[in-house]
Amino acid sequence: MKKRGQALSISFVLVFLLAVIMAGCGNNNNSAGANAGANATEAPAATNAGTAETATEAPAAEKPKVAFVYIGPPGDGGYTYQHDQGRQYMEKELGIKADFVENVPESADAERIITELAQSHDIVFTTSFGYMDFTLNVANKFPNVKFDHASGYKTAANMGTYFGKNYQASYLTGIAAGKMTKNNHLGYVGAFPISEVIYNLNAFTLGAQSVNPDVKVDVVWTNTWYDPATERQAAISLLDKGADVLLAYQDSPATLQAAAERGAFAGGNDSDMSKYAPDNYLTNPVWNWGEYYVKTVKSVMDGTWTNEQYSGGMADGMIELAPFGNKVPDDVKQLVEDAKAKIISGDLDVFTGPISDNTGKVQVQEGQKLTLEEVLSMNWLAKGVEGTIPQ
Repeated sequence: MKKRGQALSISFVLVFLLAVIMAGCGNNNNSAGANAGANATEAPAATNAGTAETATEAPAAEKPKVAFVYIGPPGDGGYTYQHDQGRQYMEKELGIKADFVENVPESADAERIITELAQSHDIVFTTSFGYMDFTLNVANKFPNVKFDHASGYKTAANMGTYFGKNYQASYLTGIAAGKMTKNNHLGYVGAFPISEVIYNLNAFTLGAQSVNPDVKVDVVWTNTWYDPATERQAAISLLDKGADVLLAYQDSPATLQAAAERGAFAGGNDSDMSKYAPDNYLTNPVWNWGEYYVKTVKSVMDGTWTNEQYSGGMADGMIELAPFGNKVPDDVKQLVEDAKAKIISGDLDVFTGPISDNTGKVQVQEGQKLTLEEVLSMNWLAKGVEGTIPQ
């Protein structure tokens, strides 16, 4: 029995050593795979990868693994910053540590990164319009993973969309701009000539015209989401043409800063940008993503997730208006607040006719309202907009 016991002990030791060696090899392979994925692209930087659970939290199996794909850096002060604030809110509320990859271009490289995330996550949020087709391609390959795409319109059984009626806040910003201009000449620094930007430009114009029928709006397209140098030059070109109040639909404060140097008023986009030029700041639309991320991740946890096409607004808090700048008069603030209350109550719909485009064609008949689908596919510029939609 003693010899047999010795033999069993020796066998156990050998098996144990073999298991340790195998485990070491397995860990090395996993690390190499992760590093290979991260190094395949230089621009995107994978961060915030901690997913460990504490002893007092629910078992890891009960909490989904969540990932985000960002178009820019969280430090952009605009669109990606707001998404990242939403992610952090979700983490705090649900006790989940999510992963994210930043600076992901809207190219085939996005599909590779989304694919990598789908291999190890339960739900992936892709946060820019240009990710739409790439997200759909990956969703079709990973039917057991949930995907949510921001600002798009394509869905699958395991892919939904989410965005918000930020045009409501653009309309309110237009009211402020229409009252603040001294020469009835506004400027709009447009990102890309896509429906999302077009309907916000039109809403801004309509808001300005609601208080100042003589106002016109010059638009310049930058084809950028975050390129401060290009956006600054676009803003300067509008100021040179005589615009004295600007609004931008990019993620940087470059337009606001350029306007401040000329003593003009301006607003940014996505988040409160007043700190960049408080005395020249107007206001602008702000995103609040946190509650949506909490709701959606909870639905994955309890098995109620659906491929909905969600569009929030000012009524449910997804869209808000940034605080006014230091030099916006109280009477202008009150005018905007009154209109905001009507939007929230449903008494004011931004795209209620009659509305004509800048060629004179009636796009919305008197008394009619555009459906959300019509807004999201908008491809015309409102009367008063000086410019065209590049083809």
